[in-house]
Amino acid sequence: MHPLTELGITRVPCPVPFPEAGGPVNVYVIEEDGGGVALFDSGLGTPAGEEAVQEGLKALGLGFQSVRRVLLSHGHIDHYGLAQTIREASGAPVFVHELDRNKVELPGEEFQRSRAAYDGYLTRLGVDRSAIAMLGKGQRYTLTMARAVEKTEPLLDGEQLRFRHFSATVVHAPGHTPGLCCLHVPEHGLFFAGDHLLERVSPNPLLEVGPEGETAKFRALATYLKTAAKTRELDLELILPGHDQPFHDHRKVIDGLVSFYARRQGRLLAKLADGPKSAVELVQHLFPHVGLRSLYLTLSEVVGNLEVLEEKGAVVMLPAEPIYRWRLA
Repeated sequence: MHPLTELGITRVPCPVPFPEAGGPVNVYVIEEDGGGVALFDSGLGTPAGEEAVQEGLKALGLGFQSVRRVLLSHGHIDHYGLAQTIREASGAPVFVHELDRNKVELPGEEFQRSRAAYDGYLTRLGVDRSAIAMLGKGQRYTLTMARAVEKTEPLLDGEQLRFRHFSATVVHAPGHTPGLCCLHVPEHGLFFAGDHLLERVSPNPLLEVGPEGETAKFRALATYLKTAAKTRELDLELILPGHDQPFHDHRKVIDGLVSFYARRQGRLLAKLADGPKSAVELVQHLFPHVGLRSLYLTLSEVVGNLEVLEEKGAVVMLPAEPIYRWRLA
């Protein structure tokens, strides 16, 4: 019997329509005390996503009505999109960290409230109006793949969760999003990582500019690297990621990520030796063959690495006139 099966854990892959995710999103079905199951993440709220989760549960002799609680790693659509449908079918409460709650409960409202702040910030990064409009249209489209969750319960850092065969500790791991949470099972060396750790792709901490604008901007990559350093210190046997297959040797993956970002920062510094550059100019340098469809991802990478370099004192951001530019310190 597979070790995960012995612990009452089944991984159900759920298809996602964007290849940048790093493979199908994983829904982890976990046996509960007293019958029924918990879900760690719910999958995407598309017909294909719903069918995949239903079939995964059916293979276990279960259905949506068997779900006792839904635990969300974070507030991205591929991880929470089906939660409201499951909640309506089962009455199961949905849990998410407070810092990602609005993403899950009020995705449309959050998008509208933040839109002016995002548009202004993107303009100051050097993005033209047509590209900003395209990004907004893309965001509205992705929101159709998830239903807002009517009500969530808080997932608390350090909280102990009891399942049928083991207990897990909630670990707040901000970076990919402000409220991302993992589950740590020290007794068995297991770590339900969500998108905090992925074996083959960068977790790509994304630009986060809330309704308050840049003054409250989340410094995603700088935060992620600090969190990853803490995760590296844990003794783990198996990582259960948000996408793709489970994997071993989390320290090798984290060290590879740190080296990857260091190389990318080196390329940014080399380009800035030519003189001050905007974020868009640096995107064109690092990703010359990547199209507009991935502009938000590439901007997130560039700005995130620039913020890390700012914290190291290696670069300085020049005030917008009208576009932000960075130069060597």
